[in-house]
Amino acid sequence: MFTLNPFAELPASIPPVAMQAYVAAMFALVVCGTLIDLAHKRSARYFFNHRRTVQSAATRRIGGAETAGLAIQTLVITGLAAGEFCNPWRRITHLLTMYGFLLYVITTVLMVFAYPATGAPAPPIVPELWYLGAALICLGGYWFWLLLRVDVAAEGHSPLRLVRADLFILALLSSATFGLIWARLQTAGDSTSASVFFGLYLLGTTVLFGSVPWSKFAHMFYKPAAAFQRRIEHANGYRRNLPAPADRPETLGSAIRPPRNF
Repeated sequence: MFTLNPFAELPASIPPVAMQAYVAAMFALVVCGTLIDLAHKRSARYFFNHRRTVQSAATRRIGGAETAGLAIQTLVITGLAAGEFCNPWRRITHLLTMYGFLLYVITTVLMVFAYPATGAPAPPIVPELWYLGAALICLGGYWFWLLLRVDVAAEGHSPLRLVRADLFILALLSSATFGLIWARLQTAGDSTSASVFFGLYLLGTTVLFGSVPWSKFAHMFYKPAAAFQRRIEHANGYRRNLPAPADRPETLGSAIRPPRNF
């Protein structure tokens, strides 16, 4: 079961080119949705204006080698290790979901574009990684949704309460969950049920990639840039003119704390 490419087993009424066009359309939705989000929130304008302010107020200049080192730190600590999370369980759920999503997307592209078009079967490791990615999404996503949501745990809201911020995780969970069920039913030969869950899988995936302007999807692009900018600010001596924390009211405009590592 886990070694079969589910996209190669689709009915003849769904040719490979149709799935390839669908994946390309989802990629285009992410690009367009991110640009719309940037324009609507004016995030890019704020970021570049703030960057000019930081450069003019810096007390020292940092060189190319130091900048590259800060970029690597941001990639490893903030990107690959989710070092911005203080809660270890929240970090674990984030890492499970993030790496599962990467496996899920990369192997989907491979199975849709590389193998159905050539007629060659996918190496068993590729569909196995697809199943693993979807399973990691479900493990991390349901763990977060059922046990770790901040508003439910800290404010006593009902677990059934939904807000716009929940759109991304719910769409991601529906895509992975319905995808696993569809692949299992298709492998078992239950074509009717497989067709139903394939439609639900496409619906969840379309909502996931089509709702970028209204969900937290675009944050995965913003967060590394913001984390890198904070490291630049700390390295070049820029000081934000902000009040000190309530537990340290000694001064105003106190030095910004260095970025968290772990």
